[in-house]
Amino acid sequence: MKKYSWKFWIVFWLASAALLGVWYVFLEVKNNGFDAVSKTARFLPISGEMRGDIQAVAELADAMLVRDGETRTYMVLFQNNWELRPGGGFIGSFGIVKVRDGSVVSLDVHDTANFDGRIPPTIAPPYPMEDTLNIGSWKLRDSNYSPDFPTNVENAVMFYEMGGGKETFDGVIAVTTDVLLRALEVTGPVEIPGYPGTYGSENAIELLQYQVEVGYKEQGIEKGDRKDMMNDLARAVLNAIGPLDVSKKLQLAREALDALHEKDVQIFLEDSELQRIVRERDWDGSVDRKWKNDYLFLVDANLGAYKSDRLIDRSVEYEADFSEGGAGEAVLRVTYTHNAVAKDWKTNDYQSYLRIYVPEGAWLGDTDGPSHEVRYGEAFGKKYFGTLVQVPINSTKTFTFRYTLPETISGEFYDLKIQKQSGTGDVPYEVTVADTLGETKTHAFPLSRDRILSETE
Repeated sequence: MKKYSWKFWIVFWLASAALLGVWYVFLEVKNNGFDAVSKTARFLPISGEMRGDIQAVAELADAMLVRDGETRTYMVLFQNNWELRPGGGFIGSFGIVKVRDGSVVSLDVHDTANFDGRIPPTIAPPYPMEDTLNIGSWKLRDSNYSPDFPTNVENAVMFYEMGGGKETFDGVIAVTTDVLLRALEVTGPVEIPGYPGTYGSENAIELLQYQVEVGYKEQGIEKGDRKDMMNDLARAVLNAIGPLDVSKKLQLAREALDALHEKDVQIFLEDSELQRIVRERDWDGSVDRKWKNDYLFLVDANLGAYKSDRLIDRSVEYEADFSEGGAGEAVLRVTYTHNAVAKDWKTNDYQSYLRIYVPEGAWLGDTDGPSHEVRYGEAFGKKYFGTLVQVPINSTKTFTFRYTLPETISGEFYDLKIQKQSGTGDVPYEVTVADTLGETKTHAFPLSRDRILSETE
């Protein structure tokens, strides 16, 4: 029988800030291996989705923890969604985790600012980074510029190798800062030995941000060592998890699964069978290339070089009108509210490059709000419109896009898929559909994960 150390589950996924807590399920059955977990999940009084999630995680664990003497290596991208990027957030640091025979054998965290200095300036940055960020080359810290996580994985590994990295990765995992907050909501505040302050769910990111941007100077820490505290933070949270009771550990498990479905955690594994499991649970952060009905995916890239996204509220209104016959007419309104009242070291006027992915064959008519040119492109079997949006501090701005849907999309058999960008939290949506008879239906909901609305149900 297989026996997995509970310390492995916590240290490994805490280090990657990923499936924190869900491993309690396996802690309880650690002496029985995957079969027991899978069989137990079939009889638990839980939803079908959670049952499938538990079985998928168990199967992944069974493969990743096999005791075969082989070392498996994973890259972990830490994404700060206070500075939102298409893949989830600015990559301020990355980790390399090595696992052998069910145990973590090494964990190293690297500051991307240091690592990027080793990457030759040979690749031009994607539009409009060169002008907005005043950079002449594209590097690892900005590699997650695609809304498609598998594409970002390719870019991250490419830049890692360009910087002289020698590891070959069995998988890449991306996590946002919200995962840390989820954990701290359950454990309560922690202290980091050698650093001031108490880190809780309400202030942890603020304190960490201050420490790596300003505080390290006050403490006489070298700039290149300013993110070493991440390892100490991992140990502090680990120490807080240990004494938690059963109900708290189950709460961590639920938070972990929510983080996967809400794209605060995205996973790519080189093993095709394991990646199939990840993809079937929608944990791979990919753009849906197969969807052929109406489609909407809003993707922001904060290119203001400030951590302003924590103070930005977004809301979306979408109308699809088929009442006039022929091709449907779509109206999209995206509203940003900048809640800051003053500028400081981490906050400024908001500037984002907004890309709107819509069905292939859609045609943009006019816009209201953008003061910069609108660019067009195609990717992942979709069309997109892209433009810079700027929102001054303490203001609200709405950007409107009117476009014609392709004739292949019918108001009689209408379905809409909306995909969620990693790192955006719950964005309020209001969707109104007018069918061929002029009858309308309105749906209002927070978009916390990918969602399909069907008017045929």
